[in-house]
Amino acid sequence: MSRFPVKPFRFGVQLSNAATGAAWVAEARKIESLGYDVATMPDHFGDQLAPVPALQAILDATTTLRASALVFDNDYKHPVVLAKELATMDVLSNGRVEIGLGAGWMISDYEQAGIQYDRPGVRIDRFVEGLHIIKSAMGDGAFSHDGEHYTITDYDGLPKPVQGPHPPVLIGGGGPRVLTIAAQQADIVGVNGSLHAGVIGPDAISTMTGDVITEKVGLVADAAEAAGRLDHIEMNIRAFFVSVTDDRASQVSAMAGMIGVDDQMIEDSPFALVGSPAHMIETIQARREQYGFSYIIVGPDELEAFAPVVAALSGQ
Repeated sequence: MSRFPVKPFRFGVQLSNAATGAAWVAEARKIESLGYDVATMPDHFGDQLAPVPALQAILDATTTLRASALVFDNDYKHPVVLAKELATMDVLSNGRVEIGLGAGWMISDYEQAGIQYDRPGVRIDRFVEGLHIIKSAMGDGAFSHDGEHYTITDYDGLPKPVQGPHPPVLIGGGGPRVLTIAAQQADIVGVNGSLHAGVIGPDAISTMTGDVITEKVGLVADAAEAAGRLDHIEMNIRAFFVSVTDDRASQVSAMAGMIGVDDQMIEDSPFALVGSPAHMIETIQARREQYGFSYIIVGPDELEAFAPVVAALSGQ
């Protein structure tokens, strides 16, 4: 049973692209109308819209929907720049921004952009400094920072966000060090598979099993408890393998075959949601009890079919 206190369910949709601005706005409004709480976006250099302007367009088109990157790569923007952009978005949306931040992992982004792909320890060290700078820039008054990767001198980040001391911070990760940092410093902890290979492939998929996630959630709980933050944290997961269907067995087999795993892996993985809305409702409730996951994100292809689950569970 999860050691995290029960938190109300929230649901998000991960978007990346649209053919036109009108289509992007229409999608955002549909997400809001169907009862979802958050729209999220990845932060990569491939075929997707840039997250800062695209998320602001979502916020402008809606009135209650929150928005977040899942997640900003700390290496792609100087943290002072990102802090100013996020604070501005929070002001313009009247406090509907969440800060998703990570250390970076997708090697193709770094290669294509000519950014040095440092070893994980260096990227994580830089991310920790970046997170501190973002929080400090959003806090009261000026601050300075003299670190290994960044030097900030008497900077008072303006504007200040509506949400104080800063918008909720989501840290996503799959490795022990990042998950420990998330437990100590984040408001929302996103648990992932391990992405040390720099690509989504067999290595990452092999760490998306129920047993592995049980270990990772336990690590987060231990670190959060040691930091006196167990009650504070909201646990998040991005469900990658989602299908609303009455023919659950066939769909599980099809998914397993597509990614090269056995059916039981899909059956047990917290990253998979397959079945009727009623079955999904029971599964999501059981996973909150087991892992603490109360904030679930799905993809745009499942937006309408998954809506009955959102209607039944959101806020419960």
